[in-house]
Order: sequence, then structure tokens, then C-alpha cells
Amino acid sequence: MSNPHDFGIAGVMGWPVAHSRSPVIHNHWLARYGIPGRYVLFAVPPGKLEAAVRGLAPLGLRGCNVTTPHKQAIFPLLDRVDDLARRIGAVNTVVVEKDGTLAGFNNDGNGFIQSLRDADPTWTPDSGPILVLGAGGASRAVVASLAAQGATEIRVANRTIDKAREIADAVGSLVKVVPWEQREDALDGVAMLANATSLGSAGKPPLDISLERLPKRAIVGDLIYVPPETPFLAAARARGNVTVNGLGLLLNQARPAFNAWFGVMPEITPELRQAIAATF
Repeated sequence: MSNPHDFGIAGVMGWPVAHSRSPVIHNHWLARYGIPGRYVLFAVPPGKLEAAVRGLAPLGLRGCNVTTPHKQAIFPLLDRVDDLARRIGAVNTVVVEKDGTLAGFNNDGNGFIQSLRDADPTWTPDSGPILVLGAGGASRAVVASLAAQGATEIRVANRTIDKAREIADAVGSLVKVVPWEQREDALDGVAMLANATSLGSAGKPPLDISLERLPKRAIVGDLIYVPPETPFLAAARARGNVTVNGLGLLLNQARPAFNAWFGVMPEITPELRQAIAATF
């Protein structure tokens, strides 16, 4: 890293990008730790991605987050991509190394897992079977990261079964593909249940699932954080399950990125949670 007194700049590349909460998180930490720098929004249309990525090192940036629609397209533009990001098939963090080369990572799945551990320290990925609903990019990040952290059985239920099969092919035989109609049967004995669909998010219909067969000790996560409590999470909480929304993922995936760019592993404090809550 360059001189710590240099002004460090990082940001998030996406199209659109104005809705991102990441500047609130990183600028809060920069202020809290007294680090000179700024985290900004980079609205980069798909046709300009290559030029933008090539400019990171010459402009002296520390790196950037990557969001829709660039998480896959950025692969060939990077010098190195971490193994987990390869298995996930998406990059969410780019670090400009000392020599100017670009390294790609994906902290999304690990961020979600950490948020579950924060809510229930007794749960670990190998605590028992896991059921993940949905098979898009978010699901794949969570499933690949759970597998890397020792999960032994992950059931993936999705409306389009081929999408679930793609995740099983990428991650391995510990992934069991479940037809959507059998999602409630697949709750038997699980230690963790996660919603990685967009159902229940603002403006979408709620997720349709009865939690009758869900063990009371299972932890329940939703990758959605707008609204902060989906009908799915409210139903799980009412039964006595520990619940976690997607805000923990957002906060926890930001920590290793901030550390890589600015040299400090930041903390998630009540003040930071309040700053984020104020943006809703």
C-alpha cells in the first residue's frame, strides 16, 4: 500500500449505482478511523467497463466494489481472480495491488455466513443440513462459500431446476437439487434456511412457504434488507427461530474490502447500523 497519509479512493462500479449503500458504510469507517480518503459511486455503462477497469491503477485508486451488471464481465479484465470468486462465477471486490496488478474477490457469501454467526454463535456451516431457496447469483455465492467453510449438505430449491443444477455442478456433490414443489419437505432437519430469491423484497410478492416442518433451532436468513423484515422472516421469528436479514451481508462483505484498501479491519458498530438505517 502507498503512504498511509495519501488520500485513498475506492468506490463501487455498477449501472445503475445510485441506490448503493456502500458509500455510507465505507465513508463512515474512513471518518471513524481518521483515514484520509473517500468512497465514491462509479456509474459505468457496460460498454465502458474495460476502459474504467484499466483506469483504476493509473488513477491511483485502491480498488472498487463491483455490482450489477459487471460481476461476471470483469473477469477477463483482472490479473488474478481468487478461487472462491471463480467457483461463484462473480467478482464483487477488486484490489489494486502494490505493483498495479488487479486482484478479484467475492466476499458476498462469506459476508452472509458471518452475519449468521454474529446472530447465533453456536451455528456453524457444518451444524447440519442447509436449505437455500433460489438459484441466482446470490444463491451461488452463498452455496459456494458455505461449501468452502465446511457445510456437508446443502439443498437448493428453485423454480427453474436447471439453474439449481448449475450450482450443483459448480460446487459439488454436497449440493442436492430440490424441485420447487418439494421445498417444504426439504425443511426436515435443517440447521439453516436461507431465502436467496427476490420474493418478499419491496414491490415483489411474498415468498410462499409454510415453515411447519422447520426445526425451531434452525437459523433463518434472508438476503433481502428492503424491507428490513420480510413476511418470511417475520413468520420465522414468530415461531421462535433466530432470524437475520441481508443487511448483515452488506456490512460483513465490506469489512475485508475496506481492510484490503485502507489497511484497517473495521468494526460493525451500532452507530454504523444507525447510519445505514437512516438511508431507508
